[in-house]
Amino acid sequence: MDKNYDVIIIGAGPAGLTAAVYAGRAGMKTAMLESEAPGGKMIKTDLICNYPGINEITGVDLSMKMFEHANANGTQYLYGNVVGIEDQGDFKLVKTADGNEYKAYVVIVATGTNERTLGFPEDEQLLGKGLSYCAVCDGAFYRQKDVIVIGGGNSALEEAVFLTQFVDKVKLVIRRDVFRGDEIAQRQVLNNPKIEVIRKHLPVGYLVEDDHIAGIEFENVETKERVNITADGVFPYIGAIPATEFLQDLKVLNDEGYIIANEELETSVPGIYGAGDVVEKGLRQIVTAAGDGAIAAQNAFQYIQNLKARD
Repeated sequence: MDKNYDVIIIGAGPAGLTAAVYAGRAGMKTAMLESEAPGGKMIKTDLICNYPGINEITGVDLSMKMFEHANANGTQYLYGNVVGIEDQGDFKLVKTADGNEYKAYVVIVATGTNERTLGFPEDEQLLGKGLSYCAVCDGAFYRQKDVIVIGGGNSALEEAVFLTQFVDKVKLVIRRDVFRGDEIAQRQVLNNPKIEVIRKHLPVGYLVEDDHIAGIEFENVETKERVNITADGVFPYIGAIPATEFLQDLKVLNDEGYIIANEELETSVPGIYGAGDVVEKGLRQIVTAAGDGAIAAQNAFQYIQNLKARD
């Protein structure tokens, strides 16, 4: 298999898929490297209602439409977990965990973010045993049961509402007195009789019975009083961590691990671009990720044209 490309896109979320559409349409030989299913966080989202031109669509459906569009423009889809990028000047060498190496003029990094865990020793052990980071994936397992959702941002509020179609009760726990999510999401939560909001509490440990989550022990942030809140499932939505471990040696990251890029989505390393949630930015949405992908791919085309003209 030929492993030389004009552009390699790492990640197949909305940023990566859009970059693939634009790169393919520009006639560039393009490969996309992804370690999971195409779509990124979209495939874990029940309904998407804020993508322009589409009133309502499931995350899976939008993912498949974008994926099919990318393929129709000639993108080669490769499975691989990227572990490093070597800057060789005009070319970049992309290395994957299975030992494969791919070469390209340009690399567009669109790896997104991973869910932040609660930070307890049992986080990994309890995954799938009452602990989940995907209400769309696992909500149906908790029919007529009680669950805890932790977090006050849009993701937590939206997933809490989504879970009410299955569960008897959602106990939504936030560490502050106010939500961080937008007003519409707040109203949906506060007007839903199945959702109980518990404010000013922080999780301090899991309650476990028979190797399965039975709830969470919380601490009141003001009084320091501790209370056990029982539930059959726990869904933390407390932020995200950028998936950029493989970029550590290139010095293109800020202190939080997000890619530092300019308005053209260029990093400080010529030929390496960032796009989507993985970039240092204010708003992380599907539509902004798609915009990033288009900008990065178009600038990648110009960069490659300049390289070839020089040669």
